[in-house]
Amino acid sequence: MSGPMDYASSGVDIDLEGAAVASLIGSLQRSTRKAGTPGAPVDLPGGFGGLIEFGNHLLAMATDGVGSKLQIATEVKNWDSVGIDCMAMNVNDLLCVGAEPIAFVDYIAVPKPDPEVHAAVGASLAKACELANVTLAGGETASLPGIVTELDLSGTALGFLDKDSAITGEHLKVGDALIGLPSSGIHSNGFSLVRNIINHKGLAYTDACPFDARFQNRELPDNPTLADVLLIPTKIYCEPVVQLLHHLKETVNSVHSVHGIAHITGGGLSNLLRLHDRFGWHIDAPMQMPPEFSWLQQAGNVTDLEMHRTFNMGLGMVLAVEKEQAESLLQFLKSFEPSASIIGHVHDNGHKVTHSNPDVFFEHY
Repeated sequence: MSGPMDYASSGVDIDLEGAAVASLIGSLQRSTRKAGTPGAPVDLPGGFGGLIEFGNHLLAMATDGVGSKLQIATEVKNWDSVGIDCMAMNVNDLLCVGAEPIAFVDYIAVPKPDPEVHAAVGASLAKACELANVTLAGGETASLPGIVTELDLSGTALGFLDKDSAITGEHLKVGDALIGLPSSGIHSNGFSLVRNIINHKGLAYTDACPFDARFQNRELPDNPTLADVLLIPTKIYCEPVVQLLHHLKETVNSVHSVHGIAHITGGGLSNLLRLHDRFGWHIDAPMQMPPEFSWLQQAGNVTDLEMHRTFNMGLGMVLAVEKEQAESLLQFLKSFEPSASIIGHVHDNGHKVTHSNPDVFFEHY
């Protein structure tokens, strides 16, 4: 290996993707739905989910897929968790705008139908619906020989919220505390780099895991393979976040002691920059990392900055909350996520993310 491995050299250039998305958005026209009518768009910075008007409520929508994690699942013929990944990538984004996810539709593309694969994916989606407490309202299966060469899975989630309960970042202020919710593992981002590292090491996904994979609050076989660890499903955060928002609405009639929520996906900690165009974020007490991140960094000679830009590094979701309410909100969340903790704060010292590790620093998403 001539130098450190990174996401771009593994086939995914985050900066190029950002430029492409910006070009796509720039080509779109404003909705023809007029303000005050159902379906009219609600301006929302950050883009974790889209909001539209719906009477006295707002509807929220998000769409996403599992990505190249599916290639590992297909190689080892284990699709038991991919539906959970697909659900999580969508409903977790809806939570970021204060929405309660209520329904989901899936899209499965294959080169050729396979009843065994479809049954496994269906069972996984059924489990995902249970975990997220949503209705699977429909879906589409497409056979696309010559266009796709293996299974692809994506979906779209629908959520709703009261009109006065959108979490947009507008209430963020200096001193807000950052509460972190732990990830279960790699989740569904960074797998092009993961696969590149595994290939570089000459390992097979069915090989015994080359590190001690034990980590808090997750179950694995006694002698896990690499695939067992890499396919741990993305955590769905609906229960803790929805229950917190319901609790606030019931007790103080407002969700707005929660000022912002970020789903830590592709781009890692730089996702925090999406919540406000001026404030900054400092992480002074990072969450404990699952051991696969340390192994991947060592095996691929990946820099600290690249690791934190590509992976969640143990942090699945961040809630920016009123400083004076932080401890009580943390205790409520701990009843669902015992490892939740206060990891940092919001500041007014530049639009950037800083970290207890000085090599981890972001000024753009």
